[in-house]
Amino acid sequence: MNELELKYGCNPNQKPSRIYMENGKDLPIQVLNGKTGYINFLDAFNGWQLVSELKKATGLPAATSFKHVSPAGAAVGLPLTDVERKIYWCEDMGELSAIASAYARARGADRMSSFGDFISLSDVCDADTARLIKREVSDGVIAPGFDADALAILREKKNGNYNVIQIDPAYVPEQLERKQVYGVTFEQGRNELKIDDAFFSNVVTENKEIPDTARIDLAISMITLKYTQSNSVCFVKGGQAIGIGAGQQSRIHCTRLAGSKADNWYLRQSPQVLGLQFVDKIRRADRDNAIDLYIGEDYMDVLAEGTWQNIFKVKPAVFTREEKRAWLDTMTDVALGSDAFFPFGDNIERAHKSGVKYIAQPGGSVRDDNVIETCNKYGMAMSFTGIRLFHH
Repeated sequence: MNELELKYGCNPNQKPSRIYMENGKDLPIQVLNGKTGYINFLDAFNGWQLVSELKKATGLPAATSFKHVSPAGAAVGLPLTDVERKIYWCEDMGELSAIASAYARARGADRMSSFGDFISLSDVCDADTARLIKREVSDGVIAPGFDADALAILREKKNGNYNVIQIDPAYVPEQLERKQVYGVTFEQGRNELKIDDAFFSNVVTENKEIPDTARIDLAISMITLKYTQSNSVCFVKGGQAIGIGAGQQSRIHCTRLAGSKADNWYLRQSPQVLGLQFVDKIRRADRDNAIDLYIGEDYMDVLAEGTWQNIFKVKPAVFTREEKRAWLDTMTDVALGSDAFFPFGDNIERAHKSGVKYIAQPGGSVRDDNVIETCNKYGMAMSFTGIRLFHH
């Protein structure tokens, strides 16, 4: 199959729409179920590249949750802790396979952004993963294969219209990429950058210690940033992205956005949130929205009289700003990657508030000395990679 007709382009009025191979070869994918759209394939192909590179860099199964051509989450298949099982709403599913754990973590880190995601898996989708996917609001999944049981489960989703795409893992794209904007063709070499331990060897701070676990987290941040709309930064802890700031014009706004997402991920593990008693049969999305409001500044939207009774069995106490700060101060050993240099030390100040200890960025700012000085103030270890990772 050399080409595939799509429902429409980015918007329903943009017709006709298709994907096809200019070189006359067959497409490297097979649609096993559903009618996949233009944005679906943008998410699928970017996500597939991301998880393929994560698997090569770490040796672990990987998953990503994409929305609007940027990852909402990305993770490798490390076992879930009891707390993670609870905050990712999968404590009732027993022991999960490695690829299912990777998706639970990728989806769970930022559940608000992952709502309606497109999923990419580095490994064959098994029944564990399919059961996780079935219970979430999602548009589709791409993987190198699907177990028979997994495919049967996924074909029941969205009234039989869930998008399931199988990709050839042996496919190698051409080295030159092309796209059109306003009738003009752009061409560039693919970003085939290999990210390994040597990538982080130039440590420019007084603290030179970056343990292996932190190097894995920094690799996850860098590979995630390769497929995130720039400007972008990525906070990572324990093998998963916990806060991604994408597509902001200002780097400090990227850092603030990603930092607030990382904070929310950690606040969800606090005793105040773990102890929330929700009413029976509350929908998953409503539960996520309630938690997001409860830990934010608009907490009265869920605690007001006449409202909380529809959400909670018992009215929760206000989670005060002081209590939140005290809990966040216990978050440590977070890794942070940036797709371009940090121009000012204010980014480091913000990163410190979210427990960042390890940083990777290209370097090259006229204020590198200020950025390094700020890292030294907090005992952080920072690597200059010398490589920019813009993605558009």
